[in-house]
Amino acid sequence: MQGSVQVTQKLQQRQELRQEQQQHHFESSFHLSSKSSVSQQSFAAYKTSSRRLQTTVKTEKGQEVVKLSPLPKRAKRTYLAMDTDKEVIGYVIPIFRANHESIRGLIESHEEDVTEEGINYVAMRNLFVREAREAREVKVEKKTRTTHIREVAGRVEMGKTMEEWSEFRKKMNPDSLTHLPEFIVKPRGQTVWEGKTVKLHCTVAGWPKPRIAWYKNNVLIDAKANPEKYTVESSYNMHSLEIKNCDFLDTAQYYVSALNVKGEASSLATIVVKRFQEGAEAGPLDPKPHGFCAEHGVTFKTTIIDHFEVAFGREGETMSLGCTVIVYPTVKKYQPEVVWYRDSVPLKPSKWVHTHWSGERATITLVHLNKEDEGMYTVRVNTKSGFDTYSAYVFVRDADVEVEGLPVAPLDVRCHDANKDYVVVTWKQPAVEGSSSILGYYIDRCEVGTHHWAQCNDAPVKYARFPVTGLVEGRSYVFRVRALNKAGVSSSSRVSEAVVAMDHSDRARLRAGPSAPWTGIIKFTEEDTTVGVVPGEPSDVVVTEATKSYVVLAWKPPMQRGHEGVMYFIEKCVSGSDAWQRVNTGMPVKSPRFALFDLAEGKSYSFRVRSCNSAGVSEPSESTGDITVGDKLDLPSAPGNPVATRNTNTSVVVFWAASKDVKHLAGYYIEYSAVGTDEWIPCNNKPVRKTRFVCHGLTTGTNIVFRVKAVNAAGYSLSSANSEAVVVQAAIAISGSPTAVTLVRL
Repeated sequence: MQGSVQVTQKLQQRQELRQEQQQHHFESSFHLSSKSSVSQQSFAAYKTSSRRLQTTVKTEKGQEVVKLSPLPKRAKRTYLAMDTDKEVIGYVIPIFRANHESIRGLIESHEEDVTEEGINYVAMRNLFVREAREAREVKVEKKTRTTHIREVAGRVEMGKTMEEWSEFRKKMNPDSLTHLPEFIVKPRGQTVWEGKTVKLHCTVAGWPKPRIAWYKNNVLIDAKANPEKYTVESSYNMHSLEIKNCDFLDTAQYYVSALNVKGEASSLATIVVKRFQEGAEAGPLDPKPHGFCAEHGVTFKTTIIDHFEVAFGREGETMSLGCTVIVYPTVKKYQPEVVWYRDSVPLKPSKWVHTHWSGERATITLVHLNKEDEGMYTVRVNTKSGFDTYSAYVFVRDADVEVEGLPVAPLDVRCHDANKDYVVVTWKQPAVEGSSSILGYYIDRCEVGTHHWAQCNDAPVKYARFPVTGLVEGRSYVFRVRALNKAGVSSSSRVSEAVVAMDHSDRARLRAGPSAPWTGIIKFTEEDTTVGVVPGEPSDVVVTEATKSYVVLAWKPPMQRGHEGVMYFIEKCVSGSDAWQRVNTGMPVKSPRFALFDLAEGKSYSFRVRSCNSAGVSEPSESTGDITVGDKLDLPSAPGNPVATRNTNTSVVVFWAASKDVKHLAGYYIEYSAVGTDEWIPCNNKPVRKTRFVCHGLTTGTNIVFRVKAVNAAGYSLSSANSEAVVVQAAIAISGSPTAVTLVRL
């Protein structure tokens, strides 16, 4: 009984506490008027519907059990607080009410939850109170505009400093310093005696550190596989290749390649190994005795069979040469090196030359034959033991002319001394002039990538050398030449190799690329003394070429020229007067060379040069003195009398004496004619430099004579005297030594 009284007291206290909390809730929410009749009725209905009836029930064992009746069904209670006008003014917090028996167990089970909720409530209250106190303690500081600007400027300066520091750290990061390999010191070619040791050195810069590889005639050198022959060393960007006990086979072009993630750079050096002997030194294509190959433990022997003979072709045709190569003994996965030569010059694959090696047969295909393709063709088979060669001559006849009497096309068109303002084009005169002598030549140019050919000279030039002007700097051009005589103009020559209108220094700088990565540091000086200063006058003005058609001047740039570069004006003066006339009035030239045209033949001129920049024009240079317009290069003299000797049933060997006091000799043309006729037929369509030539393709039994003429850039010499007549037939063979000698009688 006493326990029930205590429980009742506790329930009353808890009910009073909840009433106080409810009242506090309404006061904090500004809902003091919510104690209206609506809320009281809602509370009364809730209170009435919460009562349950008690009934006593006896069990089978005779025990009495008190049970509560089920809850009556009632409408869902609303928790909205409304005023008399039925407007919502807040929420009603329900209060749980029950009798002592029903809540006794609930009180004991919820005591811990109530305690925890109280602790959480106190913690949240303290947090809100602390934040409110801190918010009240915030002080507002007034700043002047000057102070604000100063602080903003300080923050901007700090941001710039941090950004600069970040950029500096980024620049110092090795990943940002990566650049192409660059040869600081390139390997240099050397000439040594046989049996000596030679060493090639180079220094390479680059990041990441480049990987170095050495090549011999484009074949990788494996120093580890041949330690007795090669030694490769690398230390602190300095690299070397040592070749021990050099022999003649070590004569080659050696490449060194530097490779990293940014790209590749390479350099070339040529090593020539000479033999010390009293007799005549062997040529590079002469067969050598085969030696023992220590790498494979055998001595390779090479045999060339089914080889090509002397061949004849015509311009525009396609010709193939080939031979079968047998290398004994056969070593698995080993193939010899096959190299083709024309007139002792190695041939590289191009659109005109195609080479092929099948493992047994070596072939070369000459596409669209031209007179430049004529010459002595040699196939060289290199093995580890030595090499063997085979040679035969290829003749290329001129294509048929469209009109009888026209000259044939010139040949060997090349470009020299290319710069920003002009390119010097040279060529060789053809063997056949036609029905009359050649009067001159026309030069055509075409920009690479287009098909438009433009004629460079209005009047034909007699000299086989011409400076082409009017080029656009940085663009590539190809050239061709046509010959002119009284019958008309010949067909065009084969086009030259493409050339860029650019100075040598600019071209070298483009090939080299950037020399070093940018460090991010730029130094400025307060005053540059070279800015705004007129450049000095050029020096050493000389005439490098003088012909009837043009004169070429060359000079040295001035010492004082500033950083912006200089250009030049050229002036001329007729001898005997003081009137100087500017030649290039439209535009100053950029290169220290210039070609002058439209000069009167036979007159004498003086020339001088002025340099200029944005600050002004310099004083004139010293004049060249009187220069007479005319050909400085004389025609070659006639060769000596030729001598013809028998060779085979279809060939004759011709010897002659060289022309005397000839400058810039291009070669000799040999012609033959049947006795009793005046028709001269050329033996060769490409000039030869030697004084001996084997004329092939002759008719057996014909009685013929020969003559020779020399040619240089100025033109043809007079023909030599005719040789003595010779009949085309095989030479008398020299008998061999006697054999089977026996004693018949004492």
